[in-house]
Amino acid sequence: MSKKMKAAYYEEFGELNQIKVGELDKPEPGEGEVLIRIQSAGVNPVDAAVARGMLKDAIPAEFPVVPGWDVAGLIEERGHSARRFAKGDKVYAYARRPVIQHGTFAEYISIPESYVAKSPEKLTMEEAGGVPLTGLTAYQSLFDAGDIKDGENLLILGASGGVGSLAIQLAKWKGANVIAVAGSSNQDYMKELGADYTIDYSKGDVGEAVDQIVPDGVDMIFHCSRGDSLAQSHDRLKKGGRLISITNSDPERRDDVHFQYVFVEPNAVQLAHLSELADSGNLKVPVSKTYELDNTQQALQEIESLHTRGKTVITP
Repeated sequence: MSKKMKAAYYEEFGELNQIKVGELDKPEPGEGEVLIRIQSAGVNPVDAAVARGMLKDAIPAEFPVVPGWDVAGLIEERGHSARRFAKGDKVYAYARRPVIQHGTFAEYISIPESYVAKSPEKLTMEEAGGVPLTGLTAYQSLFDAGDIKDGENLLILGASGGVGSLAIQLAKWKGANVIAVAGSSNQDYMKELGADYTIDYSKGDVGEAVDQIVPDGVDMIFHCSRGDSLAQSHDRLKKGGRLISITNSDPERRDDVHFQYVFVEPNAVQLAHLSELADSGNLKVPVSKTYELDNTQQALQEIESLHTRGKTVITP
């Protein structure tokens, strides 16, 4: 059996054009770990940010770094005491570790079995690879931090991206009324995902558009975009409303607003719940683009633009 694997990697932080694709040592599963043969890996804006060194003060790294935190694949080997899964099981995971080094833009990854859940049966492996980071981010933002409730009005800023696409669906499953904000080309797409109302940020002030839909304001804003939408709409929160952001750790807000910044954490129990929701027809994962491992640099450059729709995945 080969002791090498094909992987994308970089040897220092900086421009995305320094990312290489070549051979690295194939990982071996340690105690409590499983080796996954990767079938797909979701590409996320944070992957580009990490490669540029924007998180180096928050999360330590050891070079060479293989980027990527999303994975769907097959159990290849099991380390000592790792017995929850059998060889060949289809699984998925959010693979971020305390030290950035061994990512998912590769043929194999070894991670703690505690990170891993069985992948949804009704999703393809490509679709499953796009779920973990975005799905857990939406889940932890809406349910853990935001405690969204049936009948509440939710405003999602940046609702056509990976996180927003899943947030629309999770919020609708919970019974919320969803107002989704994105550009003109994504209005129909957001409605197809279940949004009750959509707003095109390019056609005017987002806050004024919210006033036309819910004059009494919204109960919660889920901020997963950049740009001016939050500045235009944060005053539309009801008194005591909740603002949850994944892109700004300290946005402008009123004193009566309950704010929380969310940086997603691995959670296999929540991944298992997302699998149940997908298999029951409550969650679909629109994969807009698929790249081969050799085109990792291009995939990261595109995701960095923050103008993608749905999910982009890499298939080793």
